[in-house]
Amino acid sequence: MSDYPKVVEFHEEGPREGFQIEKRSYPLEQRARFVEALADTGLKQIQVGSFVSPKAVPTMADTPELFDMIRRRDDVRYTGLWLNEKGFQRALQTPGCDMEGKLIFYTTDTFCKMNNNCTVAENRDAQGKWAQLYLDNDVPLDKAYILTAFGCNFEGDVPQDRVLDNVRYLVDLCADLNVPMPAIYLADTVGWGNPEAIRRMIGAVRELVPDARIGTHLHDTRGVGAGNVLAALQMGVSLFDSSVAGLGGCPFSKASDVQGAGNICTEDMAFMCEEMGIDTGLDLEALLAAAAMAEEIIGRPLTGKLMHYGMPARRAA
Repeated sequence: MSDYPKVVEFHEEGPREGFQIEKRSYPLEQRARFVEALADTGLKQIQVGSFVSPKAVPTMADTPELFDMIRRRDDVRYTGLWLNEKGFQRALQTPGCDMEGKLIFYTTDTFCKMNNNCTVAENRDAQGKWAQLYLDNDVPLDKAYILTAFGCNFEGDVPQDRVLDNVRYLVDLCADLNVPMPAIYLADTVGWGNPEAIRRMIGAVRELVPDARIGTHLHDTRGVGAGNVLAALQMGVSLFDSSVAGLGGCPFSKASDVQGAGNICTEDMAFMCEEMGIDTGLDLEALLAAAAMAEEIIGRPLTGKLMHYGMPARRAA
């Protein structure tokens, strides 16, 4: 039996995850106008950029300047990503960056070492320090991501217990710090998920922590993104990361050089939800305009479907 939510929330990641993976940088003015166009669609949270090493990710070197250029809306949160304390401090010092405490867990050592230069166990131990750092800086602990929750290109299928071990650690950490449980995001980082795996994993996590809010960060690397979103909706999930026009992808995916390997597409998934009677609070026409803007800036066709085929004409009743 399905347990669809009545309302879902999409957190937009295109300006960060989409432009970060590109091989060239794009003008600040264009990216600022793009973020502003997204803010006018009804989205409540937009990830603007990354506070990471400019040498490692030169396309994100000007993230503080991008935040400064954006004309903000009071009803939208504009967030950033960091992977180490230096990046966190840069974000803290950037006016206009809405801070959110985010813990990141891994399921395979190979991916963890490539992405964060440490083992799964070492990274897990570090999350307690991150949580305390957030508390010390009055940053709320909002989210906990479990990366490669459904599979890894380097180590194959991920046993369910590896995901649940991270959840158990998070439960104990929150109890020790006397803080509420953050939203738990199951991330299909390299596109291994399928609808049945999505349902099983969400069910297992919900059984372990029935009161926690569960979100997903899904990629459409292998073309099953919409099916995975539907499976999550059937399990009552109401929180999704997404990227307008299907921007983005993981640099450690084997398909990272294929321009079709992006995140689930914001406007496509919002359209699907609205067609099913699930409220998104989003203006689809405005989202399509933002998707067209992204395609114009990047200068090649992007993978969104609705932006290219349009919304169906409805027959008069």
